[in-house]
Amino acid sequence: MLNWLIDPIRPRYNAAPGQNLPVIRNTSPDKIHLMRWGLIPAWAKSSNHEYHLINARAETISEKNVFRSAFRGRRCLVLADGFYEWSKSQGRKTPYRITLRTETPFAFAGIWSIWTDQTETNVHSFSIITTEANSLVAEIHQRMPVILFPEDEKNWLTLPPEDGLKLLTPYPTELMQAYPVSSRVNSPKNDSPDIIKPVRVQKDRVKRLDDFF
Repeated sequence: MLNWLIDPIRPRYNAAPGQNLPVIRNTSPDKIHLMRWGLIPAWAKSSNHEYHLINARAETISEKNVFRSAFRGRRCLVLADGFYEWSKSQGRKTPYRITLRTETPFAFAGIWSIWTDQTETNVHSFSIITTEANSLVAEIHQRMPVILFPEDEKNWLTLPPEDGLKLLTPYPTELMQAYPVSSRVNSPKNDSPDIIKPVRVQKDRVKRLDDFF
């Protein structure tokens, strides 16, 4: 059980890169830290990398220099209860919210880093690991974040790298759901409960959303 919170957490309905979000690190698995979304490698000369490394591909995470060190020794759980992807059709982009069918919280597989600026201030940041989309998400986007089963969350933090790679697979389609939401989600300035409410779209653009209409 988590018994100590480093910083207060407020609800977020539209999290975005550059924001501080709740993360559990392998070095302190009983604590929740707020860390910046967008990994800054320790060797980076500036923090300009933060918006470029929000995701890390599971297929190459053990090989790419920018991610390899973090994958081997700095893994984390990124706490969430859903994520957004955008479907492109007829020149338009429709945002979808994707959750577990149970609508319960879960953890993405992630990696983290510490970068020190010129004033010797430490910046803690992270990336979310992505994999090929399952059949549900593939109707919206070709990739999806790695969602861990509860029994694998501790494993992700502790297993040797070669075994950790085996956990980086698509979450089962039958355990997930997706529904369209307002285009207001396109701006991180919009961060209120109404953002996650389902909206109607043209029927010819909906494939798996019959339960919502």
